[in-house]
Amino acid sequence: MIKQLKTNHVAPLCAANEDLALCGEVSKDTIDYLGRQIKKIEKQAEERTELRPAYKALLSMPGVGVVLGLTIMLETGPIGRFAKAGNFSSYCRKVPSNWISNGKREGRGNTKNGNKYLAWAFSEVAEFARRYDDASRSWYDRKLARSNRMVAHSALAHKLTRAAYFIMREGVNFDHEKCFA
Repeated sequence: MIKQLKTNHVAPLCAANEDLALCGEVSKDTIDYLGRQIKKIEKQAEERTELRPAYKALLSMPGVGVVLGLTIMLETGPIGRFAKAGNFSSYCRKVPSNWISNGKREGRGNTKNGNKYLAWAFSEVAEFARRYDDASRSWYDRKLARSNRMVAHSALAHKLTRAAYFIMREGVNFDHEKCFA
């Protein structure tokens, strides 16, 4: 989500150079304008969509805004069709698919099975949660200390996918304690 700044912090930084000040002012105005347009689009999308009760609960998750919440809600369909959280995570392509025999990789499995839009959405959710939510960032950093960046990102996305399953199934808000305990 883009936040509109009330105070102009750009002008004092570029006060010595008139051209830079103008460029900064124009850039800020453009960002503010685009932010307003995004809000209009999000509002209209919400109004034209039949929202399920789980949608408002999904918005309580870190990293989930209007567009990602709508994407998750609409692409998931009825959550009852998934028996377990693992089935939902697999459908969202957030579970590794490797065939290993005798310690050797024998294949990749069905890596293209599942919903590519949910895979994208939860990858974005993980990135926004890592950036803007302290508990998510802390969990990500602990995982990053033991592995590489891509593994930590995928693990956070998988964890948030499982949380979304329970949020949609139970109709409850996101709980940091349950997710990152």
